[in-house]
Amino acid sequence: MKPKEIHEKWKILQQKIAKEFDSELPDLKVILFLIGVQELGKGPGKYSKRQKEELMHIATCRLLSEMGFYELEGLDQDGWPHWKLIKPVPSYAMMEQELLLKSLAIYYFQDIYSEEA
Repeated sequence: MKPKEIHEKWKILQQKIAKEFDSELPDLKVILFLIGVQELGKGPGKYSKRQKEELMHIATCRLLSEMGFYELEGLDQDGWPHWKLIKPVPSYAMMEQELLLKSLAIYYFQDIYSEEA
C-alpha cells in the first residue's frame, strides 16, 4: 500500500474501533494493545503497566511475523505467547516504522472489519 492509502485505511480502522468501544480515536499504541489482548486470548482484563507493554510487544511480533521477521515459539506456563526472531528487522525511520505497523494492523483487522461494514 502507498502511504496515502495507508492513512485513509488507518482512519477507517480507527473510526470502526472507536465506534465499537464507544471511545475516542485510538492511536497506534492502543491498537497494538488490542491486538496483544486478542493474541493472548484471555479477553479483556486488568493489566499492569508491564503487562500492557508486553501485550504491545506481542502485537508487534505478531504483525511482523507476517513479513517473516518473527515466529511463534510457544506459550509459557501462564499462556503468554513468546516469539522468536527469525531475521533482523531492518532499521526504519520512525515514520516508516509507524507506517509499516499501521499497514500490518490494517491487514490484521481486515477480516474483522470488512470495508462493507
